[in-house]
Amino acid sequence: MAIAIISDTDTSLPQESLDKFDISQVAITIHFGDEILKACSGITDEELVERVIRDGVLPTTAAPSPGDFSEAFQEAFDKGADEIICLTVSAGVSATYQSAVTAAELFPGKKITLVDTETISMGQGFMVLKAAELARLGKTTEEILVEVKTVRDRTHLFAALDTLKFMAMSGRVGSLSAEMAALMSIKPILTIKDGKLDLLEKVRTRKKAWARIIELSAESLGEGEIESIYILHVAASEAADEFERLLREVVPCPELIPRTELTPGLSVHTGGGLVGVAFTTRP
Repeated sequence: MAIAIISDTDTSLPQESLDKFDISQVAITIHFGDEILKACSGITDEELVERVIRDGVLPTTAAPSPGDFSEAFQEAFDKGADEIICLTVSAGVSATYQSAVTAAELFPGKKITLVDTETISMGQGFMVLKAAELARLGKTTEEILVEVKTVRDRTHLFAALDTLKFMAMSGRVGSLSAEMAALMSIKPILTIKDGKLDLLEKVRTRKKAWARIIELSAESLGEGEIESIYILHVAASEAADEFERLLREVVPCPELIPRTELTPGLSVHTGGGLVGVAFTTRP
């Protein structure tokens, strides 16, 4: 039985990973007034950051519509899929899962399994990758679901914000707080908590924030081994190079660490300059 894997662009997965496992993604949309752009295919992290800084206007985001998911489901069946597993960003932070539920109801008699991953970014991304790997190996939907749900518990993500400007523009923090943070060079450290990117610590200076992320990563890994790992960034590829070099000095990493953008559905909240790491440990 051919099982198609479908998700959404909040996975933070790079295109090469999607292509490798033939994963289809439905786009979160970015709204600059009446202009609607698809995350990743219509606008990148770098383009979003440049536009917000240039125009001084923060866009809003919207979940894919049921019609968007319906098109993705139909395309998968047209290509020969017997079943679909659709893993969405946490229903606690987005209406994406509900859109997928509505779309699935339009396919009576078809096996479409919907999974609220209850996480976000690479927490979701690693689950999607595992599902695709297992589907390629011929595992059943039931076997895949058992394994992917363990991935979330083995995922660790730590990233440092470079600015609070975007959060101030969205009203998530006060403008005065953002200005004070900039003056004091405070770089908040984020992690995934309760299905969203959440503040873990506040650290002064980028150098100290990166050192703390690396320390947290080493503590999370412990005596274990890394199964999968990605360097995350938002319009900060050169900084990501330097961060990787420092990470390798402390954490035993595989020879190749793929890079990935946070993606616009998420970076609209973080702003540019974010750098971090996401990894899963071996079971």
